[in-house]
Amino acid sequence: MSSYLSGVFLSLLSLLGNSGDVDFVFFGDAMQHAPQFEAARRGSTYDYSECFQYIEPDIKGADYAVVNLEVSLGGAPYTGYPCFSAPDEWAAQLQRSGFDLLLTANNHCLDRRDKGVVRTIEVLDRLGIPHIGTYVNSAARAKLLPYIETIKGLKVAFLDYTYGTNGIPIQKDVVVDYIDKKVIAADIAAARRAGAQVLCVNMHWGIEYTLTPVQEQKDLADFLVDQGVDLIIGGHPHVVEPFEMRHSAKWDKDVLVVYSLGNMISNMTKPDCRGGAMVKVKVQMKNGKPVVHDARYKLFYCQKPVAGKNYTLIPEERPDLVHAGQKSAFNTFMSRTHQLVMKKNINVPQER
Repeated sequence: MSSYLSGVFLSLLSLLGNSGDVDFVFFGDAMQHAPQFEAARRGSTYDYSECFQYIEPDIKGADYAVVNLEVSLGGAPYTGYPCFSAPDEWAAQLQRSGFDLLLTANNHCLDRRDKGVVRTIEVLDRLGIPHIGTYVNSAARAKLLPYIETIKGLKVAFLDYTYGTNGIPIQKDVVVDYIDKKVIAADIAAARRAGAQVLCVNMHWGIEYTLTPVQEQKDLADFLVDQGVDLIIGGHPHVVEPFEMRHSAKWDKDVLVVYSLGNMISNMTKPDCRGGAMVKVKVQMKNGKPVVHDARYKLFYCQKPVAGKNYTLIPEERPDLVHAGQKSAFNTFMSRTHQLVMKKNINVPQER
């Protein structure tokens, strides 16, 4: 087809309200326990280039990739659990590996108090990494939200909320987006007024280490579906919880509900915490309506350092990359996640 005819065809699709697919990929909690940044230490700098080498094709192959930054970038001295402050190189690596948006509203965002929130934002801004969830003050929040990205012509609004911050209070002016139905409803309405065609709401919710969503998560998911949200992406439990493609009768459309993607990367040792899931999904506009389809998942395992190497994420389909001493942990995570969690999925199959 000539370039002229292609242009005419695309123009006709635009008039009809139809668009091509936008491919999204979502990951869970990107953590930095002390052994992780020690493994990355190279003199006075930190090198994380090995961590994502085997899953970068999944990240960079999407049109838009999102991950939860579950640490503060509060500066040195760097600390792990229970109050995280990771090296700035950690965020820079997430960017190099292909992530387009970092989520910062989570229970560890205030680990270095207000100063940590402000410094995290300053670092991300200096690196040019888009982020939502925490703000230096209410004026900054009002300026950034509604946060809408135009991806292949599709206007997508992203929102991010957390259930809490481990009991650490805000001291002065910073803003953390806590889960509040009135605030969420107002943010969704503002996004629509600003022209958003698709709504993606990220929720830091649930109970740690629980393999099924609790009632509060289910109630909030129902609320978000009722509000017309298209993508509901959850994290915090540090384990994978079921996913479902649900039909909204009120809005006459399908909605992807992800209760928990588990850990993206961490030093956790519990069998169900040794890996996580990525969820891929396609969205397009058809006859003026968002169509969410082809949602699928892929599991991966977090391999701990072997022979001087760093932490490395190993896709399920590459057991050959697993060190002999960790094959049992790899197999246990995959088996338990498939048997105890993925069997409860509704219309979100494994990627093949």
